[in-house]
Amino acid sequence: MTVLSNRALIEAMDAGRLRIDPRPAPTPEVRGSPFGSCSVDLHLGRTIFIPRRGLQVTLDIRGALTPTLDALYERREIADEGWVLEPGRFLLGRTIEVVDLPLSGNGLAARIEGRSSFARAGLLVHFTAPTIHAGFTGSIALEIINLGEFALVLRPGSAICQLIVETVEGEPIRSDSQFQHQSAPTGAAAP
Repeated sequence: MTVLSNRALIEAMDAGRLRIDPRPAPTPEVRGSPFGSCSVDLHLGRTIFIPRRGLQVTLDIRGALTPTLDALYERREIADEGWVLEPGRFLLGRTIEVVDLPLSGNGLAARIEGRSSFARAGLLVHFTAPTIHAGFTGSIALEIINLGEFALVLRPGSAICQLIVETVEGEPIRSDSQFQHQSAPTGAAAP
């Protein structure tokens, strides 16, 4: 697999092999661009899902968790002043951007990574399941946890993670992710 440079990311978007909506701007030549040398920043949406407190639940990970997850979380909106994520707390968020990696003849997959400056403060974003499969369309679910010693403020619209796009050798036979077209980070449709 080869990682696409910022120039190759723009070429892939221009050719329709990669769609990011809204399209990242400005381009890499401009200071303040969301493009790194081989990544593009994605932004935290306003809606988050926090685990419901006081539930006595044991999850059997052998089965499909998606239907259960929706019942375990409560939906909240991040106000403009932000959401304080205390040390040791976990929540689900999603990107503002919708990412589309068309399956047919495309040859692209991606992964989400946190940003190093946030990680150094203890914020982990999408830390166990970073792969965005070829054929995926939707906003990206973010598994966010504060492993640091200090509370962190999450703000809607913050450039919280980066998308790294890679080539795929050969065309996949199918893409039937349970999270295809997700509109909520629990995998369910948002109300």
